[in-house]
Amino acid sequence: MDLVFRATFVFFLILVVTRAVGRRELGQMEPFDFILLIVIGDLVQQGVTQSDQSLTGATIVIATMCLLTVGTAYVSFRFRRLRPLLEGDPIVLIAGGELQERALRRQRITDDELAAEARLQQIGSLGDVRFAILESSGKISFVTKS
Repeated sequence: MDLVFRATFVFFLILVVTRAVGRRELGQMEPFDFILLIVIGDLVQQGVTQSDQSLTGATIVIATMCLLTVGTAYVSFRFRRLRPLLEGDPIVLIAGGELQERALRRQRITDDELAAEARLQQIGSLGDVRFAILESSGKISFVTKS
C-alpha cells in the first residue's frame, strides 16, 4: 500500500510542477530540457519504488499512475470548474494585433520565438496576426488579419 501512496503523491507533485513550469511541446524542448525530463523520470522512479525491485511493485506503481491519469481526465471532463486547474486555460499572446507583453513574459516566450512559430504556420510577420493564443496543449494558434 506504501507504493500506492508514494505513486499518488508523486503524480500530484508532477501535476503541480508541470503547471508551474509552463507549457512547451516536446518538439519545442531544448536538448537540456529533454535530458532533464529523463533525469526527473529516473529520480521519480527511485523515490516511488525505493528499494522495491519486484515485478509486483512495478505493476502496482504503473497501475496507480494509469488510474490517476484516467481519473484526472474523467474529473476534468465531468467537472468543468476543475478543468482550468487540471488542464490550464488558453492564454492570449496577441489580441487585436497587439502583443500582450505581460502574457509573453509570464509564459517566458520571446517575440522571436513567437515570430518563429508564426513562420512555421506560413505567417510572414507578427504584423499579419490578429490573435495568437497559447493553447493548453502548448501549441500556439494564430488568426490572421486577412
